[in-house]
Amino acid sequence: MGKAQKYVLLGDATYPLQDWILKPYQEDENLTQRQLQFNYRLKRAHSVIENAFLRLKARWQILLKCDDCSLELLPTLVLACCILHNVCEAHDNPFNEEWLEGTEPTELPKPCQPAPAAMEDNRAEQVRELMCQYFESCGES
Repeated sequence: MGKAQKYVLLGDATYPLQDWILKPYQEDENLTQRQLQFNYRLKRAHSVIENAFLRLKARWQILLKCDDCSLELLPTLVLACCILHNVCEAHDNPFNEEWLEGTEPTELPKPCQPAPAAMEDNRAEQVRELMCQYFESCGES
């Protein structure tokens, strides 16, 4: 789109819009087709992330019991599981779908209300608009 962009995190409606957090447009009858497409793509990307974490927890079930370890150890534990997962994939040690039986997707508590508008960054709307343009230009995939 002619403008260099930083990496962004995906958030839902409860997060404040920041130039580093993409969140969907508020659902209402006034959304344009482009905005609806943006929300759809964001939701699809978010589901891929949820699935990836579900598979990671299924392969390395120690991640289901992380409340037993210290907060200082947690990032190292998650990183080790990610590296081991990549090693398994590189050596054709496939993911066993039966592992998913022991892991239920858990909903972590989230705020119920959207973040106050005062927390939102005005520059972030430009980033979201650029992403809308990009999705529109590349068509449905």
